[in-house]
Amino acid sequence: MSLKFAANLSFMFTELPFHERFQAAANAGFRGVEFLFPYAYSPTEIAEFVQRAGLTLVLHNLPPGDWVAGDRGIAALVGRQQEFRASVETALSYADVTGLRQMHIMAGCVDDLDRDSAREIYLENLNHAARRFANAGLTALIEPINTTDMPGYFLNHPHEAHQLFSELGEPNLRLQFDCYHAQIMGGDAVGALEMHFPCISHIQIASVPDRHEPDHGDCDYAAVFSTLKKLSYTGWIGCEYHPAGRTEAGLAWRAR
Repeated sequence: MSLKFAANLSFMFTELPFHERFQAAANAGFRGVEFLFPYAYSPTEIAEFVQRAGLTLVLHNLPPGDWVAGDRGIAALVGRQQEFRASVETALSYADVTGLRQMHIMAGCVDDLDRDSAREIYLENLNHAARRFANAGLTALIEPINTTDMPGYFLNHPHEAHQLFSELGEPNLRLQFDCYHAQIMGGDAVGALEMHFPCISHIQIASVPDRHEPDHGDCDYAAVFSTLKKLSYTGWIGCEYHPAGRTEAGLAWRAR
């Protein structure tokens, strides 16, 4: 079986303006794209960028709050429930036009002293988002992020996400498994991938620890890809890495 790779346009082809990265990804052989946020553009503009390049839009995040001020999502932030609910509606308005079928809900960064309260809010918000997404036929994703790249981020390990799934019981709430984050946090991305595979609906890759092309470093991507084939994974694999040079120059890993 063939694996499906999507270019992350917030990381790749950044030598080009955002709207030109779609065609560059298509020219480089990608058939899917993802990115962090579309909200500087209208839903219609995003749909046009995707359709003009003949691509599939695979993933983007809900509005994260005030990114410049340090917000990294708001789903677990106490006192911002109304803002979160509004962000769900904004995201749904994009999906309605672009045809996107899954979105990532960022938890946000919290103080250690507030984690119990944050967890209650997070559960409440995830429950709301999952049900609103289900009504629209969408999948809601959550992603554990490592504590080095994003100190204070509420969700750090796949097993934490698994526990949330068990508590909420929402079938369209699923795991976005980033091998880069999993390897940094646990040292065995392949083992974690196998363990949590039944919950996974999207995968992302990057070398560890430099977050470049996935052809070197501490995470064995030959084993990752072999495992995904063995498990008959049919979803997308997002290339969320910073190219070491020009994007096209580093793509030889796909053929290997």
